[in-house]
Amino acid sequence: MPIARNLSDIFIQTLEQAIDSVVVIDSQNCIVLFNAAAEKLWGYSRDEVIGENVKILVPLHIRTEHDSYINANRTTGINKIVGTSRDVPIHRKDGGCRWGAMSISKVESEGQILYTAFIKDVTQQYYEKEKLRLLSLVTDQTDSAIIITDGQWKIIYVNAGFEKVFGYTAKEVEGLHPTALLTPNLSQTSIAKVHEKLLNGLPAKSEELTHVKSGERIWSSITVNPILDDHNSLTHTVSILSDITGAKMHEVMQHCILDAMAREEPLENLMEIACREIERIAPEIIAAVLQVDDENKLHPLAAPSLEQAYKNVLEGMPIGECVGTSGTAAFRGETVVVSDIETDPLWMDLRADILPLGIKSCWATPIKNSKGLCVGTLAFYYKEKRQPSAFHQRLVEAIVPLCTLAMEREESRQNIRQLAFYDSLTELPNRSLLHAKAEHALIEAKRSKTTLAVLFIDIDRFKQVNDSLGHPAGDALLQQFAERLSFQRRQTDIVGRLSGDEFVVVLPGCEVSNVTEIIEEIKLNISQPCKIGGSTLSPSASIGISLYPQDGHDIGSLIHRADMAMYQAKSTGRGRFSFFSHELNQLAQERQELENALREAIENNELKLHFQPQISMSEGRLYGVEALARWEHPKFGTVSPARFIPLAEECGLIGVLGHWAIKEACQQMAIWRRKGINIPAISVNLSPSNFHNLDLCGMITQTLTQHNLQASDLTLELTESVLLDTNPSTMKVLNEVHAQGIRLAMDDFGTGYSSLSYLRRLPIHELKLDRSFVLDLENDATSRALSDAVLRIGESLQLKVVAEGVEEEGQYQILKGQGYHVAQGYLLSKPLSSIDLEQWIQNAKTV
Repeated sequence: MPIARNLSDIFIQTLEQAIDSVVVIDSQNCIVLFNAAAEKLWGYSRDEVIGENVKILVPLHIRTEHDSYINANRTTGINKIVGTSRDVPIHRKDGGCRWGAMSISKVESEGQILYTAFIKDVTQQYYEKEKLRLLSLVTDQTDSAIIITDGQWKIIYVNAGFEKVFGYTAKEVEGLHPTALLTPNLSQTSIAKVHEKLLNGLPAKSEELTHVKSGERIWSSITVNPILDDHNSLTHTVSILSDITGAKMHEVMQHCILDAMAREEPLENLMEIACREIERIAPEIIAAVLQVDDENKLHPLAAPSLEQAYKNVLEGMPIGECVGTSGTAAFRGETVVVSDIETDPLWMDLRADILPLGIKSCWATPIKNSKGLCVGTLAFYYKEKRQPSAFHQRLVEAIVPLCTLAMEREESRQNIRQLAFYDSLTELPNRSLLHAKAEHALIEAKRSKTTLAVLFIDIDRFKQVNDSLGHPAGDALLQQFAERLSFQRRQTDIVGRLSGDEFVVVLPGCEVSNVTEIIEEIKLNISQPCKIGGSTLSPSASIGISLYPQDGHDIGSLIHRADMAMYQAKSTGRGRFSFFSHELNQLAQERQELENALREAIENNELKLHFQPQISMSEGRLYGVEALARWEHPKFGTVSPARFIPLAEECGLIGVLGHWAIKEACQQMAIWRRKGINIPAISVNLSPSNFHNLDLCGMITQTLTQHNLQASDLTLELTESVLLDTNPSTMKVLNEVHAQGIRLAMDDFGTGYSSLSYLRRLPIHELKLDRSFVLDLENDATSRALSDAVLRIGESLQLKVVAEGVEEEGQYQILKGQGYHVAQGYLLSKPLSSIDLEQWIQNAKTV
């Protein structure tokens, strides 16, 4: 008996000292053992739980039913919990929540049935898995293909978009090299250059012809981002590939043909170049271009991979039914597809000539001139029985118009002019032709002493369409927009694409009284919903208007002033229009004067910092202060930061302004420390462009050292626009700053390009809920739901979450009830000078 008791004591001591939590309950479900690890996990002392019903420890949602679950196991012997392991929430005494992996053992001792629970703290692993789950949702929602490789360039992950674009499953490509799989024709030299960039921490971008599983090719826009560890060694790469086949195919084919046409190459040479380019892009094709003469006879212009003997057979053959695929397509004036030459009657007379060449199927498309007459055919021959693919259809769509152009070159130069002076995507006049036509219209207006209106039109949020739906969707939107802009325009009106998403409409003879009516018609046309990239969009545009003769006497000035008016319209919201006026011109002059004044103010230290307190909502104590730049000017008076900070961005002063703010803030912090004023930390706003400066981290650490400050004394606030900053220095500088212990906060969170996939890349410590979410908290359930969502995102990423713009007591109480950590706003204090802040700290009850 003493030996058994000794063993029991040893067993109990073993459980007591276990790393994992151990809880033992007796036959009445009361706790009889609660080890030290369990005390730490739940936050209860053993004295608080020994003898208590075990429901005090179980998750809240099953406490009322917990006894019945255990008793059912005890009495029925039906085992649903013993011997299993599951992740369960651990509700701590202090209100916090952790996660544990729990397994339960059943023990019968001296007539009692005891249950022993072993709980391993897996909180960190749980949240990591949850973050990964959320991130996988993000990556799998995009149509772009995403590839992640390890440090040896081998694939370890692909998203659903990859399988959709390239046809491979994740299992099929795991462990393979992306270059060998997708770009097998890429030279080792090119691959080595890409690897060198990535090893140096620089992203690599290119447009390549990539292979899909079916063996065909597509053009992909490829961006590869390196992931480096703390020792600057490559651990992973993240690649994003977008299908740009449509736009790229037109670009490549046009470049190769038009370049040859500019060199005045003969027609046969042009067609030879076209065929070879087709076969380079799609090696499974044998391409041929045949011309149809005025007597409706065929003449092979180019067929570099077709046997000469067969070309001799085709030479001079009359078109008609059953004259192979090309002769029939030319005769019918429509596309003809023969998937099996051996059995198709269209090849009855030519089958014996073609089959010995190993060719088994053929697809021919008529080439028609501007009058609709067939002047030739483009034929694709295959050495297997097959139908043409969508990729081949795109090739035909890209090359046939160019073949038409080349064939008509001797008779008409109009098509060459079309490609030289018209935008290839929208078919509108390009910048050169637009200016030429507009100049001519202006000369006519001057001669006839009539008016003329110039509209400068910019598509709203076009970049967001490109970023979210991809460049093909952006191209489709531009095409749709151009069509709608041209709808019901007069013959004398001029519509052109200036560049990107900017268009110009010139309206000769348009009176001022009619301009607004015309603009409303244009807005109505372009705003109709349209299907783009699988999404329904309702486009809008910002429009600026200038008028001849009051706003200018040359077309350059009129377009420039319409451009200025467009920016004025855009500043008031989407879908607006604005007329140029002399007041606008005056604003431009004042802006230049203000820029000069700002430059002098920074040089002469005329800017000042004010400081707005941030209060910990749980403790009611000062959490920190935000430094805010203020500018009083002798002429311009109080200049709002909303005015001079964007101006600093535009004129290249933002870097100097950011350095000044950091140095001023650190100097003031040092003064407060010497006075014994307890301000935990100070935050300074920086622009994304500040992080392009590779010397930023060194400057900050030097400034902190100069004033005997710690890195934790300073927080840098950055806006969500940094998430889309493609400058290669940005992430490097951010990581360097983070490595020094300087805190980073995401300001105005939720108003820009918030994305968990982007947010996870940034080493931030705080999220700042934008004031726009706080404004309607008391009256708007949606605002409350959004603020709660932002808090949950922050907590899931283990970040402090700060609510700014708190102006009402009701707002404060809602945010506090939701669990916000820190509040900032006029309810607590407006931004104060350093002296006023010291007085506020002495008087504040919260500090």
